[in-house]
Amino acid sequence: MTIHLPAGTRAADTLIDEHVVRRTWDRDISVWRAAPGSADAKSIETRLGWLDVARTTAPEIDRVVALGDAAKSEGIRAVYLLGMGGSSLCAEVMRSVFGVAEGYPNLSVLDTTDERTITSAAARLEPRQSLFLVSSKSGGTVEVSSMERFFWKRMTATLGNQAGRHFVAITDPATALQKLAESRGYREVFLNPPDIGGRFSALSLFGLVPAALIGAPVEAIAAGGKAMAEGCRQENHANSGLELGAFIGAAVQERRDKLTIALSPRLASLGLWIEQLIAESTGKQGTGALPVVDEPLGRPDEYGQDRAFVAIATDVDEPDADKLRAIEAAGHPVLRLTRRIDGLGAEFFRWEFATAIAGAVLGINPFDEPNVSEAKEKTKALLAAYTADGKLPEPAPAAENDSVTVFSKKFSGTAPAGVIRSAVASLRAGDYVAFLSYLPAESDVQTAIAEVRQAIRARAHVASTFGVGPRYLHSTGQYHKGGPNTALAFVMTADDETATEIPEAGSTFSVLKRAQALGDVQTLEAHDRRTVRLHVKDANAAARTLEHIFAEAFK
Repeated sequence: MTIHLPAGTRAADTLIDEHVVRRTWDRDISVWRAAPGSADAKSIETRLGWLDVARTTAPEIDRVVALGDAAKSEGIRAVYLLGMGGSSLCAEVMRSVFGVAEGYPNLSVLDTTDERTITSAAARLEPRQSLFLVSSKSGGTVEVSSMERFFWKRMTATLGNQAGRHFVAITDPATALQKLAESRGYREVFLNPPDIGGRFSALSLFGLVPAALIGAPVEAIAAGGKAMAEGCRQENHANSGLELGAFIGAAVQERRDKLTIALSPRLASLGLWIEQLIAESTGKQGTGALPVVDEPLGRPDEYGQDRAFVAIATDVDEPDADKLRAIEAAGHPVLRLTRRIDGLGAEFFRWEFATAIAGAVLGINPFDEPNVSEAKEKTKALLAAYTADGKLPEPAPAAENDSVTVFSKKFSGTAPAGVIRSAVASLRAGDYVAFLSYLPAESDVQTAIAEVRQAIRARAHVASTFGVGPRYLHSTGQYHKGGPNTALAFVMTADDETATEIPEAGSTFSVLKRAQALGDVQTLEAHDRRTVRLHVKDANAAARTLEHIFAEAFK
């Protein structure tokens, strides 16, 4: 591991001198400058269980592995994980890194309210060969509960009172989900330690149960996490979690807060998990590190002075070494890490510990998410308005043409491209652009936006991110509202082709997703973030429409 950020080394020295590692393991809340009895103190005291996750999950390992073996032997061919944020992202990483072992079921992660995704899953559903993993720490996540009711109705229509055998829950004790699972006769109910926050739960039952269901090496994953945890007890520079956390925290303090993650191809999926962990943990009180996880490495002259890089190589591949050397030679700090593919559990714990350390450097509580609930409350209000009026309230547009309607309180123009042009012209050094997509899944929108992002980086030398709604609300959404006011957000929506009822909700998935998009726009605007909503009139032509309108704006 090599570091080229002198402030990072100094920060690590200070942390060692102040015994921050030992105090973290002793659960000393003063590490994060929390006053005794404060709200921060209470949230920290109840969210440090990830430190002991190897001990607390050990008694459940045999049961977890047995569930995976049973799914294989019983001919289960598809597992659908219904979850959001920390309850789903680690499973995506496991599937990508380890694949699906022979004879084990395929894993589909449904972390969405998107009509196309949900109806496509329903269309290919084979009830007798399917298993649903309902995963929610709080037990009341709106996306998860909505999908559970939808698929429960589908499964009971075919299987009757045997449907419960095809459902498994992971949740905290005494949640509504636990009670629901028991009343419905779920096959298994796994109760996770309640003092582990969602984004710190990769090595808990939230990560290990889906790993077992695809035949991943659960014992090795847990052992890797345990070994890294022991290494993270060292009060010296050999503690890689300490060094990584010091690097992140010091980079933010030096205004290099765009933490650009360069991953080896085999670990590409790790980026979304890191993004949620770092953004939601540090993006508050006007500070924090913004992970940039899916941006191809560019030329050094394309980057502003707000970048810091972390590169992770494996025993089989690595990020572009030539580009990294050029970036480093140009003066950008680069931290290089290595990880064996079979050591994924260790990598999870390294980043979790580093996040706690970065919080200590920045003097913030990395275990809460104070702004996430704001968008949820606005979504609830919009759904109440829909119930009362039969429609969602829409503001007056800033501009419109045959293919797109543009909404913005801060920018104007005679045509949609003019509004975008005005927004992009507002970018300054240290800003970033967030592309937040509520467009139908399984489209080529992300590819189209990737080209727009590279054009913006070349023109304005600013970072950009791409988030899929509502997933990002449980990830970078916290940073967009709670971090520094440097965001320019483009929220992208379209009308869905279908309207699928959510049982017992009085609305459809389409309405719920639109309410989530509008609620987030309102929340961003309430925090004085520069926000533009692009409503594409033909969802199937979204990629082409967006390519055209941004090309016009860049002329």
